[in-house]
Amino acid sequence: MKLLFLLSSLHGGGAERVAATLASAWVRNGVDVHLVCCFSGRGRNMQVLDPRVRVEWLADRMPASPGMLRPLVKLWALRRLVQAYRPDRVLSFLTNVNVMALLATRGLDVPVVVSERSDPLHGWAAGRVLRVLRRFTYPWAARVVVQTETARRHLIQVAPAVRHSVVIANPLPPELPPSRHAEPAGDRLVLVAAGRFQPVKQFDRLIEVFARLAPTNPRWDLVIWGDGPQREACQARVHALGLQARIRLPGHTRQLWPALLQAHVFIHCSRVEGFPNALLEAMALGLPCVATDCPSGPADMTRQGRDALLVPPDDERAWARALGELLSASPQDRAARGRAGAVSVRSRYGLEAILARWDALGLAWSSGAADPSTGAAHE
Repeated sequence: MKLLFLLSSLHGGGAERVAATLASAWVRNGVDVHLVCCFSGRGRNMQVLDPRVRVEWLADRMPASPGMLRPLVKLWALRRLVQAYRPDRVLSFLTNVNVMALLATRGLDVPVVVSERSDPLHGWAAGRVLRVLRRFTYPWAARVVVQTETARRHLIQVAPAVRHSVVIANPLPPELPPSRHAEPAGDRLVLVAAGRFQPVKQFDRLIEVFARLAPTNPRWDLVIWGDGPQREACQARVHALGLQARIRLPGHTRQLWPALLQAHVFIHCSRVEGFPNALLEAMALGLPCVATDCPSGPADMTRQGRDALLVPPDDERAWARALGELLSASPQDRAARGRAGAVSVRSRYGLEAILARWDALGLAWSSGAADPSTGAAHE
């Protein structure tokens, strides 16, 4: 089976991480996977991929053209690629790439499955034109994949003509270390967060909340991993607060897991998400977690707050109360909370369980896998 897998890039984002995990798993199962990055500026591979996954940048197939013609040239290049490769399936990640894939393959005899990687109603990245195009093109897809039931309800609000949608969560990476049984010892304790420094992640607000908690929790430090446009401003605020010894913003790391295993509490504080990988992996590694109840993702992942402390996304007092509860808890209590969360997410989001959901769409090699062009509406 030949799978053409389209995404924007192979940079350090969550969608790229999931794409690398799935592509590597499918190629190990005998699928011919051709992964194409559609970002016009090309880029570099920051993900770990099975070497049998063929990687290509669409920009290498695009002739030089004026800026106003670039979108049309990109559609032309992608259509030519599909015609040359002749895949059995096309899978696309992210709204802008999804729209492009559906437009470029219109009239070609190939099923296209598109996947929304954020909440369709509240996603911060989809501009007005893209939202209109999504509403127009998504009904052409053989399936539209979302990550939660909430996201599927929101999909119908933004693209009511879609008739074939399915919920498939993100998988845990198979190379994820085992969950720990006790928190690390040491004089300093670490509250950790991770993500891209942009307004939707609300790291600026997290810094303010921690600044209020810091005097009564003198052994605790805050570490926020990641990079992005707000990092410099956040660093300046840390200096203005005089907390540079206790709040660290070390930048992007290709491998977050060692940092998580040395931390004591994890906080996810985003206003909007699809299915936050950092929260999923922190829980799987055994960290007790605080998570904002943003429109989709954390509630499903935490089983409505049973496996982590769930707080409103815009209530900093609730963040402070939840963090205060964990920061003041005993090491044994924190470890017990973390272990319970790890058991829960590992049983629900293991790679094999998630691959079985994709197999049901006919996207991976599996005897008796369903064809994505058939099946019940909104199954």
